[in-house]
Amino acid sequence: MIITDKKLEMLEKADTPIKVGIVGAGFFARGVALQFVSAAVGMRLVAIANRTPENAIRLCDEVGIDDVVEVESQIVLDAAIQHGKTCVTNNPFLLCKSDRIDVIIEATGNISFGAQVVLSAIEHRKHVIVNAELDGTVGPILKIYADKAGVIFTDIDGDQPGVIMNLYRFIKGVGIKPVLCGNIKGLHDPYRNPQTQKEFANKWGQNAAMVTSFADGSKISFEQAVIANATEMKVAKRGMYGPTVDAGTAITEAIKSYPDEAFTFEAGIVDYIVGAEPGPGIFIVGTCDHPLQQHYLKLYKLGDGPFYCFYTPFHLCHFEVPNTVARAMLFNDATIAPVSAPQVEVVAVAKRDLKAGQKIDGIGFYMTYGMCENSEVVTEEQLLPLGAAEDCILKRDVNKDEVLCYQDVELPEGRLIDQLLAEQRSFFSKNMAIE
Repeated sequence: MIITDKKLEMLEKADTPIKVGIVGAGFFARGVALQFVSAAVGMRLVAIANRTPENAIRLCDEVGIDDVVEVESQIVLDAAIQHGKTCVTNNPFLLCKSDRIDVIIEATGNISFGAQVVLSAIEHRKHVIVNAELDGTVGPILKIYADKAGVIFTDIDGDQPGVIMNLYRFIKGVGIKPVLCGNIKGLHDPYRNPQTQKEFANKWGQNAAMVTSFADGSKISFEQAVIANATEMKVAKRGMYGPTVDAGTAITEAIKSYPDEAFTFEAGIVDYIVGAEPGPGIFIVGTCDHPLQQHYLKLYKLGDGPFYCFYTPFHLCHFEVPNTVARAMLFNDATIAPVSAPQVEVVAVAKRDLKAGQKIDGIGFYMTYGMCENSEVVTEEQLLPLGAAEDCILKRDVNKDEVLCYQDVELPEGRLIDQLLAEQRSFFSKNMAIE
């Protein structure tokens, strides 16, 4: 927020705010909207699209947005924004096309639908802020589209990938080489489902399937794939190490649970730890081999080296989304985005024994969970990305904990997500061959 706050204050004084549209009206979108209303300077939330407009109107009421108008056409939406109103619509593509909107936040968490929205926003020269599930599935090819259009494609600050990337850029900037980018989890049980997570979800007003994706490892797999694709890191093994430590163990001690080789991969790796404190923070292990710098780092209480643990004790999700908007709009700076070809992908694994003929349900439901795997292995073994698994029909019986392959399923016809995955593999395989 440093530096951007001054620029935003100037926009606020000049009454020329950055205009933001949100697609989605769920738990996360509500928090983002509240932040724009209650704290954001130099930015204004001007439109919300949701398939059920009543939910978007209720969101506006809950966060204190007045002067809301429901719209169904481009001309009415643009005119309403021009007159200072906040628009609600069931058509997200009106937001993408509007020349009154600068930035689109895709907040549905739905991969297939999100891809359609993001492509439309990019086509109409909007900066786009995306969810980790979409980014971790087809982020690299969407970033290519965004680059060609001259707009920013980015995941958010405040969620773990963005917070990790902030710390990554910082420690690289002071001359320390990151060798492991990690996430601190309180729970990992791949067999959780919406029924087991129902009570927790109800307590916090969240979607049970989304909460399940946090618990079963799917969400953290997408997050760490996003980190890998932004840093060109890898995973050391399928599913990552993911050590579990005694509850309350300090992260500076918890990193000793990793095998020695975890810190020796040339490209570095992404991973996670369960049970460490401060949770739900993030950490990076970095190395420095200069004797004099090691002397200083020991003086500054970071230990004897050559490996040092840096961490951020929290992530504040929706609170920091405006930071991402400001960085994209004012400085053409992505909080976190792929830098080249996919490095790590999230593959679908059977949560229980599955039978031929069954239709696979969605992320965080009853049939699959996600695991990280290096992209070259995914390609070589034709593993099925979790982001493409929903609605596929099984061709054979699959055992619990078995990784699904493309040959195991029949894909639905005409899906954009499959087209993008095919294009992503083709584009980067050709470009890698040229290099």
